[in-house]
Amino acid sequence: MRDLARMVLVAIGTASRKLANVGIDSSLLDAELLMASAAGVTREEAITGSIELSDEILYKFETFVARREKREPTAYILGHKEFYSLDFEVTPAVLIPRPETEFVVGEALEYIKAKPVARVLDIGTGSGAIAIAIAANAPRAQITAVDISPDALAVASRNVRRHRVEDRVTLRRADCFDVLDGGAALGTFDAIVSNPPYLDDVEITALEPDVRHYEPHVALSGGVGGLRVIRKISSGAGAHLETGGELIMEMGLGHASDVVGIMVHAGLLVLDVINDFAGQMRVARARVR
Repeated sequence: MRDLARMVLVAIGTASRKLANVGIDSSLLDAELLMASAAGVTREEAITGSIELSDEILYKFETFVARREKREPTAYILGHKEFYSLDFEVTPAVLIPRPETEFVVGEALEYIKAKPVARVLDIGTGSGAIAIAIAANAPRAQITAVDISPDALAVASRNVRRHRVEDRVTLRRADCFDVLDGGAALGTFDAIVSNPPYLDDVEITALEPDVRHYEPHVALSGGVGGLRVIRKISSGAGAHLETGGELIMEMGLGHASDVVGIMVHAGLLVLDVINDFAGQMRVARARVR
């Protein structure tokens, strides 16, 4: 058993050094995750020597490592990512869910918990992470999740089925509030949630290659200044919120004052700005005045 464990750890160590050499800070963790995926076991099993390195496993592992060396995100190589303690399929058609976005889910769940039935609109759903996390934790919520990308909606659809919330999450193709699928208008909701594109195009050019070259540009770019989609959501929110309903929206670093100004200009009353794990202003909450 010790010899098997040593072989696995040597392979992981070699891969970790390769990844570190191309500037990947999480090189050891990534190598461990890639080994676990190649062997079809958990990370803990991989690093404690619970596997025997066959030629097939080694070939798969080395293929994964070569992809990561080119800065392809680990989540895309593995094909999944955890968000709000749930596992989601991810592909290059969707943004990889981030921990900061969990604050949007948390604020939404806190707001709707007292409502007998809550209708929620998730704008820019991507993988469906926000919508499904809300549905999984609020059994009385009905969520409409929209995205402009048919490919993203296909991934979201698989995640909806995977988490068995088909009866409470409805997927629609729309550009914010503008329906693109030929169906009925979106109507009104108790809450609107969103992790919209909020990066300036210049900011995107400065991102790590993992993000810049692999994650979907449409899910990142908020146009000049990064605020185009935030303006669109804020200006349309009043017509799609029930009385007392809330808009809960993620924003970029340094955007808080601009986002608050946009919301106020759109006739919304800003209720709070929530900091993320790093103490950065990340999520704004507002309602119709």
